[in-house]
Amino acid sequence: MYAAVTLFVFMCLTATTHADHHHQPCHSPNMTGFMSVWTLKGDVKAFGAFTYDSMGKKLRFRSNESSPTNTSIGLDVLMFFDEGVFYEIDSKNQSCEKKSLQCSLHPLDIPDDASFHSTYNTGSPSIEGEGLKVNVWSGSMAGSKGHYAMSVTMGCLPISTFYICDSTTFLFSISDVEIEIKDPDQLTVPSFCVGQPLEETPEGTVNSFLNEFM
Repeated sequence: MYAAVTLFVFMCLTATTHADHHHQPCHSPNMTGFMSVWTLKGDVKAFGAFTYDSMGKKLRFRSNESSPTNTSIGLDVLMFFDEGVFYEIDSKNQSCEKKSLQCSLHPLDIPDDASFHSTYNTGSPSIEGEGLKVNVWSGSMAGSKGHYAMSVTMGCLPISTFYICDSTTFLFSISDVEIEIKDPDQLTVPSFCVGQPLEETPEGTVNSFLNEFM
């Protein structure tokens, strides 16, 4: 599995022969679903539910604490990408931290500067109901030497994203997606966080959704 994944990522990030400059990055709709985060070693960093507001550029992710693993992290974050801030929320203790967001990259929307790589079929396109046509986009991660490769459906629903960083590689896998915001309150700052002062960002720190899993 490791070899297959590595080969897929390498092809996405290095091959240019299939690039099509007529393709423009699409943008995902509003979504509710589940997200799992893996390392290439097979460690599960997190699994939980997400709510995404495509127009408002807001994302809530809450890891499922009922099924933790030795490598997983408990996480509840509310990201406001346009405003450049996010909240780390602790509902149990009714507390939170408000921080600056230096990078808006996340696995639910294709960046505007992404490069189209190719279209391929998973499963079997010749058997009804047994195939899925997928577009692959890739690009560089601003402010680092990292790269990403993102797979989406023809309707722009995210399937998976690889982030290849200096020290590790993450796989974000998206499942059970519904194109609606089921609970708008998930994207509202909790009452105990309202008025929370913005924490000072240490020099050299780049806060992002991805960095929450580092």
